[in-house]
Amino acid sequence: MSSIHNFWGEIAAGISGVVGLWGVLMYKREQPPTAFYWAVGFAISSLLFQTTIGVIAMSTENINPGNQHVFYGVVIATTFAFAYIYRAQFRKRPALYYGLLLLFTMGLGIRGIMTFGQSF
Repeated sequence: MSSIHNFWGEIAAGISGVVGLWGVLMYKREQPPTAFYWAVGFAISSLLFQTTIGVIAMSTENINPGNQHVFYGVVIATTFAFAYIYRAQFRKRPALYYGLLLLFTMGLGIRGIMTFGQSF
């Protein structure tokens, strides 16, 4: 599990960044978000899959990833929970809001990768 978590972490952060940048550019060009919704779903699913695999690896393989690493994983999951709560607001400007959301979670993912093994 930990090897999947290590491998998928950078990929999930990269997918989130690419789709987030795509959303912001779509908003700037005033293009309608058609296939963008599928990409957003894939990016969010990849980050939530990454968080789930991390929790499973931590509990089954007795790995100590450090407090900061776990903190950023929790913040990613909490961010998506709040995005779900405010999904009606996201319908006003979906490309911009989902793009910024995914860029934010990309930053959290990168920061989580950088802080593996560190504690507060």
